[in-house]
Formats: sequence, C-alpha cells, structure tokens
Amino acid sequence: MEHLISLCKRRGFVFQGSEIYGGLAGTWDYGPLGVALKKNIEALWWKRFVLDREDMFGIDAAILMNQNVWKASGHVGGFSDPLVEDLTTKKRFRADHLLETNAIDPRGMTLADMDAVIKKEGLKSPDGNALGDVRQFNMMFQTNIGATEDESSVSYLRPETAQGMFVNFKNVMDSLHPKLPFGLAQIGKAFRNEIAPRDFIFRVRELEQMEIEYFVNPSDASAVDSIFNALYDQQYQFLTEDLKLSTTKIHKIEIDANDRAHYSSRSVDVEFDFPFGQKELLGLAYRTDYDLKAHMNASGVDLSYFDEETKERFVPHCIEPTFGLGRLFLAVLSDAYAEVGVEGDTRTVLKLAPALAPFKACVSPLLKNKPELVAKGREVFMNLKKKFGAISWDDNGNIGKRYRRQDEIGTPYCIVVDFDTLGENAELLNTVTIRDRDTGTQERIAISELETFIQSKLEL
Repeated sequence: MEHLISLCKRRGFVFQGSEIYGGLAGTWDYGPLGVALKKNIEALWWKRFVLDREDMFGIDAAILMNQNVWKASGHVGGFSDPLVEDLTTKKRFRADHLLETNAIDPRGMTLADMDAVIKKEGLKSPDGNALGDVRQFNMMFQTNIGATEDESSVSYLRPETAQGMFVNFKNVMDSLHPKLPFGLAQIGKAFRNEIAPRDFIFRVRELEQMEIEYFVNPSDASAVDSIFNALYDQQYQFLTEDLKLSTTKIHKIEIDANDRAHYSSRSVDVEFDFPFGQKELLGLAYRTDYDLKAHMNASGVDLSYFDEETKERFVPHCIEPTFGLGRLFLAVLSDAYAEVGVEGDTRTVLKLAPALAPFKACVSPLLKNKPELVAKGREVFMNLKKKFGAISWDDNGNIGKRYRRQDEIGTPYCIVVDFDTLGENAELLNTVTIRDRDTGTQERIAISELETFIQSKLEL
C-alpha cells in the first residue's frame, strides 16, 4: 500500500488535500493522471448503465437542498456512526473500527452491545487511555444559506446523491412520462464527516458516488426479485468486464437484517480484497417505497405512479445500485499494480486495461536530438491525439527510461519513430515499433494501421 500511495503522488494520480498547509484529514486531490483514470471509470459506468439501456435517465441534482429533504429521509435523526472518545486526549474514534482492531466482529451490534464489549474487555484508545461511552455521531456537514444564521437557514452538504433523485421523481414523470420499470442515474459529490478517515482514499470526508434509483411495480414480487438479481449481475459485469478486476478478489455478501440500513429490506454488498483487507466496494439495496412515501408525507406532494394499462395508482418501490468512485479507483489501481523483476532489476507496472489507462499510447522519437525523427514523431503523435485524445509524447531520457516511465503510469503501448520509419530500410518505410507494456514484446506496424490497432485494443 505504501508503494501504491507513493506512486500516486509521484506520477500525478492522487495528492494530499491542502498539502502545502499540512493537509486536511479525509480530503484528497486528484492529479492529471488521476482525473483521466477517474473519467474513464465514469465513462464506462455511464455507458453500461445509461447509454446502453433504454430505461435509464440521467440527472444532476444540487448538492445543497432544503433541510426538510434530510429530515424526511431520516438523515437528520439517523445518519450516524458509533463514536467513542478518549477521556484523556478527547480524540474521537469509530467504536466499530476499534472493535475490529481488537479482533472483535461488530456486525449486528447495537450501541449498547459495543459499549458493553468495550467495558467488559477493558479496551483502551489507540493512545492507551480509558474510553467514554459509545454514542451516535451524526455525519452530515451542516451549513447556513444566506446572510442570517438561524434554524430557517440551515442546510447540509448532501451525504448521498440518492435523495436528489427521489425529490425529482415527479419532475421526471411529468417531463418524460417514462413507464415502469425505469431508473434515474447520477454521478456527483457527497460529504460525510467521518470520525476517522483512513486507508488512503477508501474512507474520506468528500467523495463521489455513482448511483441509480431503479423504480419498479411492487405488485409482482418475483419480477422485483428478478430485477434485483439482474442489477447485481450487471454490477458484477461492470467490475469484471469493464474494469477488468480480478474475479478472485470479488466477494458477494448478503447483509443480515440487523446490519441493513433503516430503509432497506434486502441489501447485497460486493467486497473487494484491497491491500489492507477485504472491504466494501459497492452495494445493492432494495429501498422499497420508503423514500418516496417519506417525501410524500413531508411535502404533501403526490409522488405516486399511475399505470395507464391497469388503471392502478401506487407508490413505486426502488432498487438502488450504488458505487463509490474513489473505492473503484483504488480497487482498479491496487489490482493493476505489479512489481516485475527483469534480469535482476525490478520495474513497477500498472497493468490497466487500455480503456482505463490515462494514456492509450505514448509516441517517442528514438533520439530527441535528430530533428527529422522528432518531426515525424510529432506528426504521428498529433494524428493519434486528434483521434483518441489520450495520447502522450515523451522524448525525455533514453528509450529504456521512457518505457519504464510509461509502464509505471499504465500506458499499454509505446510507439517509437526510428530511422527505418524514415526509409533507412526501404521495406520498413512509414512503419514504427510498437511495444506492449505487459509482455515487453515489440513489433513493426505501418503508421496507417495505428488507429485501427489502438481502437481494437480499446474494445477488448
């Protein structure tokens, strides 16, 4: 994990937030290569779950919402984590994490259960001090709207993107008139005042979610069950076919009733083998009609659905596939990271799928001090960049150093313009050497065939 974090900073994937001022816990900035990788993950997700389907519609709701949204949804009263305080230093810790650190499984435990175990086992804080009672800690960031600061001006940074879709259900119905079943999809920021951010970008205070609220008719339980299972299958396909994650590191976990969120009647998590252990990667929850009914009751606005065929009116149920973009990013990086030994030397390689790699290929002249090679190389580079966008140029150092540099950032192919390209060998005129990142093998290919070659690799 230390090597991966070092790579992220050194090569411009992830930086500590506010680093020049000593940082800010739980915040991270994505550098140029990190943004590129993140956008590629988003694009693959949007393609699979929205563009390739006829029953999904995109939405982008505001981060700040009327405080009554969060009261109705139950977040003001119940969006919390178990907190325990060091009585000496006043530092605060997640009680469930403290139990895990001491090899005690907290799943299914109430606050009282955790408190009893901590006291029975005589557990101390990480600083070795006595702990106070376990209590709930609300994780929402509160702010005020406008110039005044009173109860009426209170708002919150949203802790999830889901509620923006629920409160826009009627707007979508009135504007597009979709037929059930259909889904709303959103990619956006969420904010959680985590007691103890940890594990790099895994648990943070500012995150990005990719969520779907899929609305169904609850009258046919078997149909709802089939849709739930189909959405899980699509989540799995996204992980294994689009992100190319190792199947052996993916685990399906059916969540016990005691551990499910208050709105869920069934939850299935996907856990992944991160370098720091098997942890939650994404989830699928059957939220029933909890949210729509809660907002109907609180707002007085009818959020029911009228079925023109059956002439029935009812409140739809909702199935929610939810993805944390940062966790997917970390899973992709950790799964792709490899240290490869070659003739007694060790090189770092990010074995990213071409569709995910920040750069699809790198173009280099064999020698940077030969103007004719540089000119031809720039021509090849610009033609490919116009087609694919994510093409890099590298003429710094010798060719071996360039290969290592590109391996480390996950570039799948390095293209080299040499003297044969210019006609030193008539049979190889207008061909280049292309090197495969993972195998190290090289082949000659005509410049005219480069676009087709790269495109074919992106579609694998």
